[in-house]
Amino acid sequence: MALPFFYIDNYDEVQTQLVLNEETSKHVVQVLRMKVGEQLNLTDGKGSLLNCEIIDNNKKHCAVEVKSKIKNQKSKKSVAVAISLLKNTNRFEWFLEKATEIGVTEIIPLICERTEKEKFRQDRLEGIVISAMLQSQQTWLPVLQQPALFSTVVKDSEASVKLIAHCEDGEKKTIPEVIAKNPSTSYTIFIGPEGDFTSDEIKMAASMQCHFVTLGETRLRTETAGVVAAVGLIHSK
Repeated sequence: MALPFFYIDNYDEVQTQLVLNEETSKHVVQVLRMKVGEQLNLTDGKGSLLNCEIIDNNKKHCAVEVKSKIKNQKSKKSVAVAISLLKNTNRFEWFLEKATEIGVTEIIPLICERTEKEKFRQDRLEGIVISAMLQSQQTWLPVLQQPALFSTVVKDSEASVKLIAHCEDGEKKTIPEVIAKNPSTSYTIFIGPEGDFTSDEIKMAASMQCHFVTLGETRLRTETAGVVAAVGLIHSK
């Protein structure tokens, strides 16, 4: 049976003993009813995997001793999904969860001309990303950026290869076709809002050397398009 897996921040590699925060301590001691001597795993979201043993099962500040640690290397391929915020918060949260499970390295919430909602609860959304990382047994936490204007992100992106998925007519490639002709270790794909990108935004993307891509024959919801794009970028060779 897999050991329980929890997140810690600001881990110092020289530490041999750690005190878990109150929320995690409560889950370990009161929910899972773990005792002194039992083991669990911790990650800092920066590649560290710590196997620890409980030495004090206090429900407010549970203490553990690090028994062993592994430093997992970050993926050589960087995949960022820049995606419009959605009017339906639940759908955006679903996307964050799935994108994290798939293994994207960065998520950039966009404010486009047709974006209908701009409210953004950073603490709640970061919690969703952390939970998804733990659920999928990963040790690298995706970077969740603050919302930014599409025009700013598309101009400032330092990705070696930039792609945009939109619904206007015109020549488009599949993601595997773009990757095959433009092998790289750094990709960013832009996904628009429910009403799609405007013509001006698409022209701006073209001027920034974005590749126009198709995600299939059917018209996808924004959050579905984000997941399809993430899978395509991560698993294409």
